[in-house]
Amino acid sequence: MSEPFLIGDGMTGGYGDGPDILHDCTIAVNKGEIAVIVGPNGAGKSTGMKALFGMLNMNKGAVRLDGEDITHLSPQDRVVKGMGFVPQTSNIFTTMTVEENLEMGAFIRRDDIKDTMAQIYDLFPILKDKRYQAAGELSGGQRQQVAVGRALMTQPKVLMLDEPTAGVSPIVMDELFDRIIEVARTGIPILMVEQNARQALEIADKGYVLVQGRNAFTGTGRELLNDPEVRKSFLGG
Repeated sequence: MSEPFLIGDGMTGGYGDGPDILHDCTIAVNKGEIAVIVGPNGAGKSTGMKALFGMLNMNKGAVRLDGEDITHLSPQDRVVKGMGFVPQTSNIFTTMTVEENLEMGAFIRRDDIKDTMAQIYDLFPILKDKRYQAAGELSGGQRQQVAVGRALMTQPKVLMLDEPTAGVSPIVMDELFDRIIEVARTGIPILMVEQNARQALEIADKGYVLVQGRNAFTGTGRELLNDPEVRKSFLGG
């Protein structure tokens, strides 16, 4: 069986000289898949994402992208290799316009970005309407669309989203999930950390439940939604 497109294999590590937060944790995603990481607060979900993106000191394990070992690359070098990462907070330039934010996303590119910009405006029509408006004036859901759009401007091979629906209304959450599904249909693998576990698993091809930095359950989104133990412990019954 071929290896997943992106895999953090047996990741163990933490921040700085602090204790390990991840313990032999494995997270992976294939092309065209949506993989979600869920679990209780403090389970190491965002830490697992940051480990994949090179923001963590790993004591054991490896990260491979499209078969290449990138364990020792900086986050900037991982972006050049094709990783798009949208952090949970401080993920847009609030004083810049929507369009300037998208242009900033294309900082590593030397080619014409017009077609990519048009694709993002097709994906997020509200951003086209507000392209000359300061991003800081937008609603929470619109800001998240700017953040995702900016990551897509790099033409990433894989897109990683850290709690994309944090702080938005249920209606906006559904809309963001619809857009995320559309991105995945273009063939870009998507890995996301999500607090809204039930809703995330409903759109997931693959799910990882982390507990205290370890893999507690792994399966398809449907398998995890139907697992009595997962439902009782993490989905409210």
